[in-house]
Amino acid sequence: MEAHTVIPLLTAKIVGSYLRHHTVGASELPDLVTSVHRALGEAGRPSPPEILLTPAVSVRQSVRHDYVVCLDCGHRGRTLRRHITTRHGFSRDEYLRRWGLQPDHALTAPAYSEHRSTLAKQFGLGRKPKAEAAATPMPAESPVGDAEERVEADHPTSGAATPDVVEAASQPTRRRQRRARSRAASPQTEPLSPPTADA
Repeated sequence: MEAHTVIPLLTAKIVGSYLRHHTVGASELPDLVTSVHRALGEAGRPSPPEILLTPAVSVRQSVRHDYVVCLDCGHRGRTLRRHITTRHGFSRDEYLRRWGLQPDHALTAPAYSEHRSTLAKQFGLGRKPKAEAAATPMPAESPVGDAEERVEADHPTSGAATPDVVEAASQPTRRRQRRARSRAASPQTEPLSPPTADA
């Protein structure tokens, strides 16, 4: 049935039946009528045959150790991301979908990936510096808790604590820090007096 031979009454019946069961805005009604009319005109026509894509090389041959091959045009390169975007206008996902490839299909040559990985490891990329990894922060102990334990050990009390004990426990205690003396320090020598001439 051709589009110009479609009976308008048939289109109106289909649209009217659709509107009884669905809510459509006034601005969407012309698009609905047009789409129904077009669908009736295309009914009975054979669907266009699907174009079978033929790859430039087989999928197995498209990934080599030193290069990868574009299935569209046969271009060889170390990586295909820029090529398929600029030359063919596909994103990675569109390219993989177009050729029915797995999501993990390589678009970069394995040798090039290994080379880049080696360079990154040499520059230390992706790793924390050794100084940061070795210096792990130690949790600081509360001086108030130490004072309370010391006071309780020195003055065990049964029952309620006296105000003096509570006050002493609440104040932080100062700890003496001893400096490590160098054992290899040389002993200080007295300066020699200049020789005097005997008259």
